[in-house]
Amino acid sequence: MNKSEPSWDFYRTFLAVLREGSLSAAARELGLTQPTIGRHIDALETMIGFQLFIRSPQGLMPTEAAIDLKPHAEQLAANAAALLKAATGQGGGVRGTVRISASEVIGIEVLPPMLTALADRHPDLVIELSLSDAVEDLLRQEADIAVRMVAPEQDALITRRIGGIPLGLYAHRRYLDTHGTPETLEDLSQHRTIGFDRESAFVRSVRKRVPLIDLMRPSFRADSNLAQLAAIRAGFGIGVCQVALAKRDPDLMRLFETEFELPLETFVVMHENLKTTPRCRVAYDALVEGLLAYIGR
Repeated sequence: MNKSEPSWDFYRTFLAVLREGSLSAAARELGLTQPTIGRHIDALETMIGFQLFIRSPQGLMPTEAAIDLKPHAEQLAANAAALLKAATGQGGGVRGTVRISASEVIGIEVLPPMLTALADRHPDLVIELSLSDAVEDLLRQEADIAVRMVAPEQDALITRRIGGIPLGLYAHRRYLDTHGTPETLEDLSQHRTIGFDRESAFVRSVRKRVPLIDLMRPSFRADSNLAQLAAIRAGFGIGVCQVALAKRDPDLMRLFETEFELPLETFVVMHENLKTTPRCRVAYDALVEGLLAYIGR
């Protein structure tokens, strides 16, 4: 192996090519030119002594060496991000960047007022919001704080259980005026319903707790909770919605309230190493306070 130390820029380029699958797409991602991306990859291959990518009709395919190198490069990226956040947070007071991970519905429908109040109190705070239903790894510093719907199993995490966000079965008044209101659970099979397009662990757990889900034959399927919520609001059919969100719209009508009662367990999580970092501490406390108020505690 070449004794020269590869530049961090080479590893960043390597990760971008892995993610994007081509030099041109990586160049757009990083704001560099395609020849520069090519030079970075060539230089990194020379320094480590291995070929990293093979050209194919589908784009650049990673070699076994590239796959082995990926987690180490990701760790370098996490460390670089942590260093930058630590540097921007110096100088006293609450300042710098805090990255928050949350699901689409929580991040778009629930958190904005809380984050606005947080920013008003701490104008030097920069908030990054990562929206995904996937669980980001706090130990690898993919996020500083996460709002999760599953209890964390990792050690070295500070966890505050918020409680169950109530879910209900809803339809827009416009849909019910056109198609009628189901009077019995069996009537659900005659209605347009909204559900997931795949059988996830969450869907299986819901089916065990709420058997009436089996009576629903979705006419609209999506892997996005936000898309399902939009379909309910548009009057497409009957679907599951957070009770607190539904209360914002008087035209959303709850169905089978006693038969369908499902709490969505919610947690706010942070790496324990960040508990004394002012920007993370105030953000963590603001999310806990705001989410507790959201579910009515």
